[in-house]
Amino acid sequence: MIIKGRVHKFGDNINTDDIISAKYLVTTDEKELGKHCMENINPTFSKKAKKGDIIVAGKNFGCGSSREHAPLTIKGCGISCVIAESFSHIFFRNAINLGLVFIELRDTEQIKDGDFLEIDLNKGIIKNITKKQNYSIPPFPEFLQKIIKEGGLLNYIKSVGRIKS
Repeated sequence: MIIKGRVHKFGDNINTDDIISAKYLVTTDEKELGKHCMENINPTFSKKAKKGDIIVAGKNFGCGSSREHAPLTIKGCGISCVIAESFSHIFFRNAINLGLVFIELRDTEQIKDGDFLEIDLNKGIIKNITKKQNYSIPPFPEFLQKIIKEGGLLNYIKSVGRIKS
């Protein structure tokens, strides 16, 4: 699986309230939530983000509450992948369940806002096309790629016939 997109850079400790304010939790419509993605940090973010773009952040991304709305909001905004130095464990799990690609990269400092990345999940390579640099990551497991392709864990389970629609 190959992902290509422009980087939107954030810092450390981006919590779920930063990703989506609690006042919008009255819906689970990902497109509606996506209109408010990162609004507390950058009010114009959702208007700048384009389908396929990538969020790059520092440590402890997705900390705070356990709301599944956070990864759903990111997907609804068109973001294809989140790269961070570390993730909150609950966000990490919710991202899998909802089909959002997440990548841990030890040092995200070298990646800047506006850089263009190409990520090969099978080979475990992030290419920074802008800077002509490569970063190694563990290959993304095949079973997680299948979950992502199906749009989340429930859709994947339905696709393999373990749950009837």
